[in-house]
Amino acid sequence: VGQLLTHLLLFFLLKRIFKRNIRDIDGIPLLHLEFAIGQRLRKGSVGVWRSINPYLVGVGIASMLVSFMVGMYYNTIIAWVLWYFFNSFQDPLPWSQCPVNENRTGFVSECEDSSPVDYFWYRKTLNTTPVIEDSGGLQWWIVLCLFCAWTLLWVCCLRGIETTGKAVYVTSTLPYLVLTIFLIRGLTLKGSVSGIKFLFTPDLDELLNPSTWLDAGAQVFYSFSLAFGGLISFSSYNSVHNNCEQDAVIISIINGLTSIYAAIVIYSIIGFRATERFDDCLNGNILTLMNTFDLPEGNITESNYDGFLQHLNSTVPAVFQDLQLKTCDMQTFLSQGVEGTGLAFIVFTEAITKMPISPLWSVLFFIMLFCLGLSTMFGSVEGVVVPLQDLNILPKRWPKEVYTGLVCLVSFGLAIIFAQGSGEYWLALFDGFAGSIPLLIIAFCEMMAVAYIYGIDRFNDDIKFMIGHKPNFFWQATWRLVSPLIVLVIFLFYFVTTVSKELTYIAWDPQSENFPTLETKSYPDWIYAIIFILSGVPALVIPAVALYKLIRNRCCAKEEKHTAAEQLYSISDKIQIPDELDRASRSLH
Repeated sequence: VGQLLTHLLLFFLLKRIFKRNIRDIDGIPLLHLEFAIGQRLRKGSVGVWRSINPYLVGVGIASMLVSFMVGMYYNTIIAWVLWYFFNSFQDPLPWSQCPVNENRTGFVSECEDSSPVDYFWYRKTLNTTPVIEDSGGLQWWIVLCLFCAWTLLWVCCLRGIETTGKAVYVTSTLPYLVLTIFLIRGLTLKGSVSGIKFLFTPDLDELLNPSTWLDAGAQVFYSFSLAFGGLISFSSYNSVHNNCEQDAVIISIINGLTSIYAAIVIYSIIGFRATERFDDCLNGNILTLMNTFDLPEGNITESNYDGFLQHLNSTVPAVFQDLQLKTCDMQTFLSQGVEGTGLAFIVFTEAITKMPISPLWSVLFFIMLFCLGLSTMFGSVEGVVVPLQDLNILPKRWPKEVYTGLVCLVSFGLAIIFAQGSGEYWLALFDGFAGSIPLLIIAFCEMMAVAYIYGIDRFNDDIKFMIGHKPNFFWQATWRLVSPLIVLVIFLFYFVTTVSKELTYIAWDPQSENFPTLETKSYPDWIYAIIFILSGVPALVIPAVALYKLIRNRCCAKEEKHTAAEQLYSISDKIQIPDELDRASRSLH
């Protein structure tokens, strides 16, 4: 988020359009690899890596753990979407104006000091605590929405691919219809073109920032759902001779075009919202100037505003400084809150309140988010259920409905932590660490396993058997060297930058001096143990399982050798008994 909406909408994770450059080199080859290996071996993530080499079972288990943790917090975002969806059937929308205080003498001060959309999000929805250490108790409305989200997901995934295959027709096509409706509406709004220009204007300073490329690398995994194990499971249902190479290319192209299309829609709305804010800021300053200098109405306009300010600053600088006029900068308004939850639940909801028939637009928007989020969760659930079946931990006689229900039930129980007052802070923690380092390590292990353990020549022959020809030079080069190198570089940069800086989180604190600006706070010391569990455990599972397999195999080999020796000794004794009897009988004669 950044990713806080992590793949709820692909474009939520785009800082700007230039972050997509890395995807062609790194994402598509890994997508093709997962499609091909799952389709050829006909198994889930655990089964695939076990077939390649028993020591690689940990790669599948790591994917399962990451899918479980990411899915656990991801469905909480869908619960938030449901809460906003249920509240959209009101006119006016509940986040369009501040509520009256208890004395009915004015508006609630926290809302007046911030804004109606901020207040509804942080207080009415999350009931946010000022620090992560303060749980704030469970918010029953979020718990109910969370229960609905997991129940709906279980119903859609009841029979695996049989039910999700039908549900995806709705969850994947409806968002395109809603996006088109929003595009038509967005382009008619004032300032929409400014937002689109802002989207396609390159920020060279941002391109030189290493964190931009780190975010881009992490975005690859979310946009394609790579290294989660779900793609391997889904591809195992394909026909053996399905053209998986063509699938990878087509899906990548559709993914990219959809991102651009969705980004245009989003930034047209952002442009409208920024223009509204700019006009309000400018009109407020003009009103202040007119009242201060007793000027007639219409004397100061948008066209002569800057010139008038320069004149005042040169003639009466002391009076001008005392006015404390607001800074009205269009670029600042365009860049505010265009990532994470701020985009969906603050920026977009604020823009919707300024549209005619705002409840209708709100309902459409949150239906779209729900469909996108639900379709993404199908892969997360599949990435947990199929490996569980492959590991044979639970009874084989259990039907898939029971496995799916158990995963959803356990996930719901653990996800209660996100329904607390501090839930958003916990969700940001999970989002920042559960799906970062582990995914990079899993992806690196997958490519190295296929290229150098399974054997790239053998893999090429498998692909030729499936689609009729061997992979071209591009695939060969990326699988052998380019993609693993990119993933390794991203991992090293990410690790170094994360370790070298103090870990902080953004808090909503009405008591802070800079309120309503979000306050940056340091994590407590004990949170580092949680971070290790989120990032370290899935990554360490890979070598741990390999080491366990090695020790067990050596112990079993020694036991088998010892058992074989005992059996040989026992057989020898049995053979010697008749010989001794024979010698004794001969001595008697």
